[in-house]
Amino acid sequence: MDSTKKQLRIATRNCGFIDPENIEDYIGARGYEALANAITKSTPAGIIDEMKKSGLRGRGGGGFPTGTKWSFAAANQADQKYVVCNADEGDPGAFMDRAILEGDPHSIVEAMALCGYAIGASIGVVYIRAEYPLAIKRLIMAINDARAYGLLGKNIFGSDFSFDIELKYGAGAFVCGEETALIRSMEGSRGEPYTKPPFPANAGYWGKPTIVNNVETFANIPAILVKGADWFSSIGTEKSKGTKVFALAGNITNVGLIEVPMGISLKEIIFEIGGGCPGGKAFKAVQTGGPSGGALTYKDADVPIDYDNLLAKNSMMGSGGMIVMDEDTCMVDIAKFFLDFTMDETCGKCTPCRIGSKRLYETLHKICDGQGTEADFEKMKTLAVNIKDTALCGLGQTMPNPVLSTMNTFADEYLAHVRDKKCPAGVCTNLLEIVIVPEKCVGCTLCARVCPVNCISGKVKEVHFIDQAACIKCGACIDKCKFEAIVKQ
Repeated sequence: MDSTKKQLRIATRNCGFIDPENIEDYIGARGYEALANAITKSTPAGIIDEMKKSGLRGRGGGGFPTGTKWSFAAANQADQKYVVCNADEGDPGAFMDRAILEGDPHSIVEAMALCGYAIGASIGVVYIRAEYPLAIKRLIMAINDARAYGLLGKNIFGSDFSFDIELKYGAGAFVCGEETALIRSMEGSRGEPYTKPPFPANAGYWGKPTIVNNVETFANIPAILVKGADWFSSIGTEKSKGTKVFALAGNITNVGLIEVPMGISLKEIIFEIGGGCPGGKAFKAVQTGGPSGGALTYKDADVPIDYDNLLAKNSMMGSGGMIVMDEDTCMVDIAKFFLDFTMDETCGKCTPCRIGSKRLYETLHKICDGQGTEADFEKMKTLAVNIKDTALCGLGQTMPNPVLSTMNTFADEYLAHVRDKKCPAGVCTNLLEIVIVPEKCVGCTLCARVCPVNCISGKVKEVHFIDQAACIKCGACIDKCKFEAIVKQ
């Protein structure tokens, strides 16, 4: 099956097709045409109107209309304004920003200049992970080449518009994906969110009007202004226009980046583009929105993917992480896994996030260890809702999503852990036993020879046995057995 058939590349249109280190390659692909037309043939208000008409929404997770955000900053009078590109993606397994910056850095340079022209800003800042050395190298090269060609700097295209870009380096903190935390980090302070209002478009970087968009959002802008807002708005759904880049990961055959039109179904993404789960395993769930999203099952497979439909399903678009899980995944354990990440990434400023996340994680750990009760199950749901309602920023408010989502969709799995002290998926080691089926064991001794703790005994050509007290549930014997005589239960 051709996994590219249902894809449509707008944000990633040039990736793999041009030399990212050659500005002339980008210009040959209609690069900087949008900037030239904007400065010589249009007006700042005209650019903002075109962005509004396109229906482009922020691809960083919030989904706020880009043109509307730009209009707020444009309406503010200030001696200095800023354009900030958030290139500090912190989701585990997500690399959309990295791929675009490495494959098409000039599209970001051009888009930031377009935004600067539209809102009246003269300085752009790319806040990028220091762990992205190739992206940084190519971005610096693109900025320098753009300056050399007169596409950045003073009096661009002979106009009175001047704009330049600098880089600020982050360390991949997940909380710095929140725009106010990002701004604080850029200013040299701890990356902690602050209460809004004021919004960055009114008072952001150094207290000045600031537009913060992520890499994918910016990558769409030159194409929109070259091909027109009507072209872009004809793609997608009524309220979510254009395409979305997703990072397919987990138990999926075709792992990697995809770019698809808004409105495509989960079924098309997972089975037609992703190729389904490998090894003939049954699909169980997909986590959309990264570690702060929610789990969707096969019953949601026909739902058109857009911002509003995912929210209605208690999930979210996020920045585009999409983690597929098969029948061997324990949904309690996966909720614990995501919570472990977000708990570690909390900035610690607000109590619901700092303390609530730890209590939530401890309860999940207790359930996975076989010590949980039904009272813990109910208590955990109440705590998760309270964190969601009272946390300061988006990270804290979405942190409980994997817990609430799996509790609602896989309540039977949670109850099996607390009532029956069993893990149906055979993942939680304290809730399972590895046993040898006597009828299938031929006494080949392979399992005994591979066991790292020597807990399997038996004579050659006789049924073997596992000492449950000594077994560490590593599963090495299961992998080694050629007769399917060893099972989890």
